[in-house]
Amino acid sequence: MFRLLILNNVPILEQLRLEEALLRTSHENWCLINSGSSPAIVMGISGKLDELLNKQLVLQDHIPVIKRFSGGGTVYVDSHTVFATLICNQETFGIPLQPKPLLKWSESYYSSVFPNFSLRENDYVWGDRKFGGNAQYIQKNRWLLHTSFLWNFSANKMSYLLLPKKRPEYRQNRSHTDFLCSLHTLFPKKEELISRLVQNAQQKLGAHPADIQDAMSHLKLPHRSSTVNISLDCVEPVPSSESL
Repeated sequence: MFRLLILNNVPILEQLRLEEALLRTSHENWCLINSGSSPAIVMGISGKLDELLNKQLVLQDHIPVIKRFSGGGTVYVDSHTVFATLICNQETFGIPLQPKPLLKWSESYYSSVFPNFSLRENDYVWGDRKFGGNAQYIQKNRWLLHTSFLWNFSANKMSYLLLPKKRPEYRQNRSHTDFLCSLHTLFPKKEELISRLVQNAQQKLGAHPADIQDAMSHLKLPHRSSTVNISLDCVEPVPSSESL
């Protein structure tokens, strides 16, 4: 039912561009798992720089900023982040094409990977601490859910992000370090987490390995591409010259 693409050390910008191409040009179901991205900040398509980023610190440390094609919040990612994305035809599971039903389905999907976790608003949490954040894109008869899992994180790096004005109610006014938790206590090695995500996709989705070159061929097909690098010194996005 699903084609499984396991990536390693692919920058998040290139992963997002590949996801957008598969969403818009493929008629198949896909599961992508990636880890090892270079450091970057990823914002939802409607995110506002001045409200979300410590611009001086981001510029000082030369951290690239990306606007993805989907909505959702802002995250800092690096080699300790593990990404999992599902791209699916609506008819496959018959899930209503609405954010809440899709997230509720995902809670069941990941239930065997993360014991005793729960879905709170758009986040995966233990108790009141977040270890996974989600963003969605829904189009006619097709949907995408991408998740950033915090295998580990550096508290210092979270200083790039301001406390957003729009935030989950359960977060209240907690700082990033008081709000987040990591998965390395459950999975001491990052490879263990990746292996468990792959196994879950195989068991619950019937996922089979896909060829990377076949997936990349979709990048060459005509489609709308909204994922871009942005400059902190201007409002208009500037395309990246990087390639997968």
